[in-house]
Amino acid sequence: MIANPKCGDKVILSNTDGKIAEYCVHFQQSDQAKSVNVQGSEEENSEKNKTDTKKQPASWKFFPDKKNDPNYKQGFRILVTHQKALKNVSWHPKGDYFATVLDDKNSNSAVIMHQLSKQKSVRPFAKMNGIVQQVVFHPSKPILFVATQRYVKVYDLVKQLLVKKLLTNVQWVSSLDVHPAGDNLIIGSYDNRLSWFDLDLSTKPYKTLKHHKKAIRSVAYHKKYPLFASCSDDGTAIVSHGMVYDDLMQNALIVPLKILRGHEITKNIGVTCCKFHPTQPWLFTSGADKTIRLYSN
Repeated sequence: MIANPKCGDKVILSNTDGKIAEYCVHFQQSDQAKSVNVQGSEEENSEKNKTDTKKQPASWKFFPDKKNDPNYKQGFRILVTHQKALKNVSWHPKGDYFATVLDDKNSNSAVIMHQLSKQKSVRPFAKMNGIVQQVVFHPSKPILFVATQRYVKVYDLVKQLLVKKLLTNVQWVSSLDVHPAGDNLIIGSYDNRLSWFDLDLSTKPYKTLKHHKKAIRSVAYHKKYPLFASCSDDGTAIVSHGMVYDDLMQNALIVPLKILRGHEITKNIGVTCCKFHPTQPWLFTSGADKTIRLYSN
């Protein structure tokens, strides 16, 4: 579900709804063109529809601006329905593309790529070995990072090639995030480890941190400040300093700063997700105790 929550700059919110309305008109026109362009016998059309349905990895539905539409009033704009349950979503920095990860082992449908402006969904990989945990786009290059159970695979989306395979040295990767500069990344694992990778240095971890006592559920970089965070089933989130230097001869400086507490552990699950504010040094966390908490300064 793609929503416009009506938070922030009113001009940006209005422009967003205007752009989605354009996409809605384009989507309706393409649907009408398909219905008009029906040719051949009924049997041929039915067979063609079956094959088209099989090929489509996801279906799109727009919620138009109607007075009596409760979905539109709540902020919902687009519904993208997949064939299996979703695990996570990752947006491209430019905003037109986003990728979804499905709970589908060893399948070409584990990762689906969507284009918002053309309302198209494609399977970018012929086959994906292993269980895909998360995907993240490179901040500036046409590169996709795919975290499986034991590896992080780096794909060139233009050449459609696997360019690098990172050895995580963990039992089960849980989460992944890429540094805003694009040359470093961190992964969290269910065996309590956080690993920092320098992509220019090695395919093995540059540094591994073991400060959490239980499984790490989520990791995140700050987009502006030299900070990164991790959250765990031990009920804590840890904020660390991670400075990346322009000098390629100088390695990243990693220093743990603070342990944040507040969430209650519920059914052996603690803090499930952590995200930084885009511009402020604030950390948002969500937990199994059904609360979202904000930590500042």
